[in-house]
Amino acid sequence: MKITIKNLQKKLPIHPGRIKKLVLKILESEKIKESGWINICFVDNPLIKKFNAKFHKTNSTTDVLAFNLSGANKKKVLLADIMISTDTAIKQAGTFKTAAEYELSLYVAHGILHILGYNDRTKAQIKLMRKKESQYVDR
Repeated sequence: MKITIKNLQKKLPIHPGRIKKLVLKILESEKIKESGWINICFVDNPLIKKFNAKFHKTNSTTDVLAFNLSGANKKKVLLADIMISTDTAIKQAGTFKTAAEYELSLYVAHGILHILGYNDRTKAQIKLMRKKESQYVDR
C-alpha cells in the first residue's frame, strides 16, 4: 500500500512516519489486503470548506473529508483521498483538553475507517466509529 502525506498548512507540524504507521496498523487490524494508494492531505479551514461545499454541498468547515475512489474495480485495489483540517484539530484540542497531534491521529483513523466502509450517521454507527478510533489511536 502506498501512503502519501501532503502538508498544505503551516500551523501544525506533520509527522509522516507516525501517520503511515497508524494507517498501516488500522489496515492490518481490519484485515485489508488490497494494494493501492491512500493520499492524506493536511489543510487549513478555508481549503477544506471549499472542498466540503463542492463535494457535499455544505458551506462549512469539517474535520475530515474521505473519498474512496476504488469504485467497483474488480482487482481489489484500494484508492483513496483523505483531507484533514489542522485548524479544526487545534480548535478541538482546546475544547477537549487534548493535544492537537492527538486530534490529528483521531482524524486520520476516522478517515481511514470511512474509506473502509464505516459510517457515522446513526447513534449506533457513531458509537462503533468512536470505539474503533480510540482502539487504534489510544493503544
